[in-house]
Amino acid sequence: MTADLFTTGGLELLEIPDAEIFYAPRVDLGADPDLILNELIAQVPWRCEVINLWGKQYQQPRLAAWFGDAGARYTYSGLSLEPLPWTDLLAGLRNRVEALAEATFNSVLLNYYRDHRDSMGMHSDEEPELGRNPIIASVSLGEQRTLVMKHKTNKTLKPVHLPLHSGSLLLMKGATQHHWKHGINKLAGPCGPRVNLTFRRIAL
Repeated sequence: MTADLFTTGGLELLEIPDAEIFYAPRVDLGADPDLILNELIAQVPWRCEVINLWGKQYQQPRLAAWFGDAGARYTYSGLSLEPLPWTDLLAGLRNRVEALAEATFNSVLLNYYRDHRDSMGMHSDEEPELGRNPIIASVSLGEQRTLVMKHKTNKTLKPVHLPLHSGSLLLMKGATQHHWKHGINKLAGPCGPRVNLTFRRIAL
């Protein structure tokens, strides 16, 4: 990683203890974020998955899809996802994100938040197939939602609230997943749709 890359791409290191997180409110995705959003909503075979948490089954409060290289299976919360093949659009987005992150990714998890009632529970991306210090590159499209972060052990640290703009890139790396959980809360009032793409590298 070089400072020049992050200056050029607009990614800035955020001052968060026990974390290595970079953020840029707008990066070049090759097309207008709203156009990409609408194409993904229309073309991705979205699924509403059922997950296992603490011995009980729950329907995820959002839609999701998993794309990647052959063999890039992802397992979490009782789910085992086989990747769909890359589309031209997703492959192009991956190339741009890889250039900004100076990392390579072989998979992407898409989450579709249809309205204010959809959310993401607090969690860490620390599944074994992601490796010890995974690099997670997150692209947000559509309605601005706020990523909430809570430290796992240091209760003196207040939760961190990161508004994620349409067309933004959030890069989490280093020991971030060891020390922090993150999630997206429901909203009290109506809002528009949002699609989030988290690019990852699965150990094959």
